[in-house]
Amino acid sequence: MELAAKLKAIRAKEGVTQAEFCELLGISLSTYKKYEVGMFEMGFNTLSKVTNHPKFAKYTLWLMNEQTAPESGQVSPV
Repeated sequence: MELAAKLKAIRAKEGVTQAEFCELLGISLSTYKKYEVGMFEMGFNTLSKVTNHPKFAKYTLWLMNEQTAPESGQVSPV
């Protein structure tokens, strides 16, 4: 699964819009929209904002390599 689809899956599971997601992470909505359609590659700093945010950290392992570890709190949104 590509990063764009993973980001959409996380947002859908958490029930947040693109604008809400960006507000939570402190990133530009216009740039984020380009990530979701695959126009831009997400850089480390932005990816770190996703994986380190308390609401989204539980998806880090899945986001990075499509694995889960429920015993460690690492789950999949799908």
